[in-house]
Amino acid sequence: MKTKIYIDGSEGTTGLRINERFQGRDDIEILTIPSELRKDLNERKKYINASDITFLCLPDAAAMEAVSLVENENVRIIDASTAHRTKEGWAYGFPELSKEHKEKIISGKRIAVPGCYASGFISLVYPLVAGGILPKDYPVSSFALSGYSGAGKKTIAVYESEDRPKEFASGREYALTQQHKHLKEMQKITGLERTPLFSPIIDDYYSGMVVSVPLFADMLAKKETPESLLAYYAEYYEGQKFIQVSTSEDEVAASGFLAGNGLSGWDGLKIYVTGNEERMVVSAQFDNLGKGASGAAIQCMNLMLGCEEAKGLNL
Repeated sequence: MKTKIYIDGSEGTTGLRINERFQGRDDIEILTIPSELRKDLNERKKYINASDITFLCLPDAAAMEAVSLVENENVRIIDASTAHRTKEGWAYGFPELSKEHKEKIISGKRIAVPGCYASGFISLVYPLVAGGILPKDYPVSSFALSGYSGAGKKTIAVYESEDRPKEFASGREYALTQQHKHLKEMQKITGLERTPLFSPIIDDYYSGMVVSVPLFADMLAKKETPESLLAYYAEYYEGQKFIQVSTSEDEVAASGFLAGNGLSGWDGLKIYVTGNEERMVVSAQFDNLGKGASGAAIQCMNLMLGCEEAKGLNL
């Protein structure tokens, strides 16, 4: 029997990419709401409760509203918004973090897909805190570079317009007030005592991102080098299909440059450690539309259905 899937918010960037990943799958039946009714509350309610799994690709308020419409106790929700990522009773959709995270996704009825920046940050910081390498009170900072596809339809339209303002041709730092919406989950999921200092940059390319965290070796709980951190990450993520760890001889790191769009179109994430014995930078490179959004949502669904974790995804 095919799994009935409804995508609430199917015309947004994440919803469209989820739909694309279902092409060619014979185990999925997409419940398609008529376009003119996609914002009709009663119609959405019917489709949500007729589904086995509903994906929420909506603004936060609309995502919370959608959850309130669930009356069928068998409906499982995968929410790609920010609304439920730190809520009790919601599994955090990053199965590689620990066995417990994976088990909660497999058995859960409410799954919150991580934010794109948060995915990179947490992939780097969570293992260091869990392993006693990074003190919980460390003053963590992070900088990041992303393509414009994660900024929503209106901003995408500006980037792709012929008469766009000239500043859109360069990288633009934003979230200058230190109030970025991903900070809450970045702190809570990793267990940090301080809110991280976070400086993201949006640039003039479509998709892909790099999230980096600088570290002072003498402020870590124990002596580490770039080589020892790489070995630690490799052991921590051993056997994980969606996480790769570079080697000290990696061609990308050796070139001296780490491109934001280097893994665009791929649904995994790659970790680098660069620097020296005094100052190191740990970095995650991935596609903000892949492991940072729709790819992660499909990975969670595959785990919930008990099928191959990478089914329908590009690894």
